[in-house]
Amino acid sequence: MQTELNNRLEGQSFYNVAGFGALISLLGLGAALYMEHNGHHVTGMNNQVFWGLPHVFAIFLIVAASGVLNVASIGTVFGKKVYKPRGPLSGLLAITMLAAGLFVIMLDLGRADRLVIAMTHVNWTSVFGWNMVLYPVFFGLVGLYIWMLMERKMYAYSKTVGVAAFIWRLVMTTGTGSIFGFVVARQAYHSAVIAPMFIIMSFAWGLAVFLIVQRMMFGWNNLELNEQIRRRMNNLLGTFIAAVLYFVVVYHLTNIYYAKQLEFEQFILLNGGVFPKLFWGGFVVLGTILPLLLLYVPSFQRIQGSGIIASVLTIIGGLCFLYVFIIGGQAYPLDMFPGMEVKSSFFDGHIDNYVPSMPEILLSIGGFGVALTITVIAVRVLPFLPQDDIAKLQASGALHD
Repeated sequence: MQTELNNRLEGQSFYNVAGFGALISLLGLGAALYMEHNGHHVTGMNNQVFWGLPHVFAIFLIVAASGVLNVASIGTVFGKKVYKPRGPLSGLLAITMLAAGLFVIMLDLGRADRLVIAMTHVNWTSVFGWNMVLYPVFFGLVGLYIWMLMERKMYAYSKTVGVAAFIWRLVMTTGTGSIFGFVVARQAYHSAVIAPMFIIMSFAWGLAVFLIVQRMMFGWNNLELNEQIRRRMNNLLGTFIAAVLYFVVVYHLTNIYYAKQLEFEQFILLNGGVFPKLFWGGFVVLGTILPLLLLYVPSFQRIQGSGIIASVLTIIGGLCFLYVFIIGGQAYPLDMFPGMEVKSSFFDGHIDNYVPSMPEILLSIGGFGVALTITVIAVRVLPFLPQDDIAKLQASGALHD
């Protein structure tokens, strides 16, 4: 039954979806080769803003890759039966999204061939160096986790591996957040709250991606998700969205508390041009308030596909937040000598103006193409479609836990 359902995305439909994903991936690869051949002067990046739009998308994919595994962890590690059938798909998305994020970030940095040097000469004093261990181990653990979940003879070991994967993904996301949290050369970044903030963001963004992909797979097989399960997962998404808002508020209040950060906060939140618009309009309104209304207010809940709309808006809000956080944090100059004016030929002390170029946009979107292509091929070959035995769940009371 499982294999029959998964093969419903077959023939022309499969080739259309896989071809679309492959086309986006190739456009991203072509854009990266163009930037590599001509030099990064063809991008909007410069000596001050050297992490551009591709880094925004790459960090989103990497953080969401960690969070999407939360679905499998809830089922296996915490014993919630409703989530157990979703474990394999959760693990698959964790692998494909991490691969896509690394695809973007390595091609954006230039000289991707030098990754071999970073892998063979690890700098343990650098958070970037830690990633040479964090990411490969994550791939291995999640791959092993999927095997345990899908192979009946090995299922007894799934909880042990699941606990290891759960702990490791927290460590990995902490490492990703620490890349920014340990940077003292940018006023926006140096904060201890960034690592836990990235962890809770991973929960929200990963679950949003999972809900969208799950809906797509059910649509391919002409199936409908059980209403109680849908409501439960929507409520969980709402909880994560609210938690993200809490951490973002704490992060900005912490900055406002320090006098040296006040001008930066005014820049990000009030008078920084595109950054306040993206923060208040993109993250707060589109990415937080509207999803919470769609998930919790009865009149909004009755809108068809309200949960999927909320998930899409959560992803858009996440990208807006990262753009403000990453780009805005670099655009605002470091206050190296408080109370004094700094001028030099390198434009020290000046607010930078960054505009993403078309190659950067194509490379950024290419990451989603990579994730889509790998996921579609995998679900065509192996039984990743979540299948719920509703009668059994109701009899065990799992739907009301």
